[in-house]
Amino acid sequence: MAHQSGELLQAVEANNLEKVQDILKDASYPINETNKNDETPLLIATHENYIEIAKALINAGADVNQQDRIQDSPYLYAGAQGKTEILAYILENATPNHQVYNRYGGNALIPAAEKGHLANVKLLLADGKMDIDHQNNFGYTALIEAVALTDGSKVYQQIVQELLAYNANKELRDDNGLTALDYAKDRGYTEMIELLEQ
Repeated sequence: MAHQSGELLQAVEANNLEKVQDILKDASYPINETNKNDETPLLIATHENYIEIAKALINAGADVNQQDRIQDSPYLYAGAQGKTEILAYILENATPNHQVYNRYGGNALIPAAEKGHLANVKLLLADGKMDIDHQNNFGYTALIEAVALTDGSKVYQQIVQELLAYNANKELRDDNGLTALDYAKDRGYTEMIELLEQ
């Protein structure tokens, strides 16, 4: 039977995996349809962390790079918001476009580092396809944000350690002319200063 436009969005919002799978059997259904905020079914599933639905949509070829009104894509959102299982599935089964940036001009790694999502930082670094030293609209790299915009606690120290293990550039300066080390010294983050001075 033919499905009505909008049915997939509704099925995802209702967390109805069976209905989603049923609709996906119809190869002619537009699986990247959008709601009033330009959110696709996959982006909604990612927002809500509906892992099985997200996997079904990715398997059916849903676009992981399609952005909504505020420039979130399923890939960028999964990275930024700690949706680790969905992020891992995207990296294994889809093709993230690393030239698609969020509304701050950043890639998935920068907000993952700033929000303390260590597991996501590790996944993105291990994937190795993203520019670890990409600078957003403020000149921030993942390394700078992990110091400048955080409380310097243990998880951020681990993130800084991971970034340095993958040779993040410590010399880069943001739009204020400051490096990650400058911020660490300014905030008195002793452990981070030690890591950055090694």
